[in-house]
Amino acid sequence: MLEGRRKSIQPMAERLPDGNMQALQQFVNQSPWEWTPVRRRFAGRLCEAIQPEVRVIDDVSFPQCGIVSAGVARQYCGALGKRADCQVAVSVHAATDAASCPWEWELFLSQEWAVDDKRRRAARAVSPTARRRTAPARAVRPRRER
Repeated sequence: MLEGRRKSIQPMAERLPDGNMQALQQFVNQSPWEWTPVRRRFAGRLCEAIQPEVRVIDDVSFPQCGIVSAGVARQYCGALGKRADCQVAVSVHAATDAASCPWEWELFLSQEWAVDDKRRRAARAVSPTARRRTAPARAVRPRRER
């Protein structure tokens, strides 16, 4: 994890030695790498460090300009406190009274994204088999299915 507030591609690339924004964008968005083992290892290491006492289920919104990014829809955006074009993810965090770490998270798909196979394929970041589920159903889904 690099220092810096902004975690979008351009600011992250600027902090790398070669600063190749296009290469980083392609790696993140188009490379066929399996992210589940990386996410599990990341969560495992963080959980070892903080030794969590509880799991916290929450949703988080990311305001977006435009509707091309995976899952962007006009919906309630908690970050802005109103309806806006945004992405919403459901997360489960392992937590103590002093720290928390992401344990599991998944992009929430609006109905319009859930029924549009072509749009999901074009976004590349959404599984072709992804379907709409409620936030509670997503959060309590057994870990072995992920």
